[in-house]
Amino acid sequence: MDHPIFTESIRLIRTALSDSASSHRFALEGFSQPEQEVLLRLIHSSGDLSLAPVVRFSPTACVVGLEALAGGAAILTDTAMAAAAVAPMARRTFGNAVHSVLNWAPAQAPAAGTRAAAGMERALELHPGAVVLIGSAPTALELLLDQVTAGRTAPPALVIGMPVGFVGVAESKRRLAESGLPQIRLDGSRGGAGLVGAAVNALLRRAWLDQATAT
Repeated sequence: MDHPIFTESIRLIRTALSDSASSHRFALEGFSQPEQEVLLRLIHSSGDLSLAPVVRFSPTACVVGLEALAGGAAILTDTAMAAAAVAPMARRTFGNAVHSVLNWAPAQAPAAGTRAAAGMERALELHPGAVVLIGSAPTALELLLDQVTAGRTAPPALVIGMPVGFVGVAESKRRLAESGLPQIRLDGSRGGAGLVGAAVNALLRRAWLDQATAT
């Protein structure tokens, strides 16, 4: 299911990360195969070898993510751009429903809030146990964490938390890290729709190949 250009790109990334003379040398051996594939796809999507050291996986993140996606869990994103990045892979694999939470957002941002956060609240109600991607809106991540902490919504199967920017981003990622939720996180100010899309596409691909191998 991989284009030859993608395959060659991944080979080159692995070579660069294993080069002992490179400033970007990074030991992939300590990561599981799905974790490695997420890391490599993030680097491929960004063109940035320096991402590897700031990607964080909770212990069960990939295991529960693979299981949820293979089971048809909905994929919720904080932007239409992230949804567009994921939808083709979802269609080619398990047919997971992919929704931007903005589908449930008001036309105007509420006072002291954002459209993404408002939409996230309703999306979580409608899709318990979803895989949630947050690449742009730390407010949506904060809302998710507030809802789970208060017991107002079921915990998502997996949170891919990579909001980009400088306002509220570090704080929301810190809260995610402390939440105990299954998560794939990108520490620092980097993130974005393309990266959260890349992470879940790597998991969809791996889950699909695992299923094909098993049968």
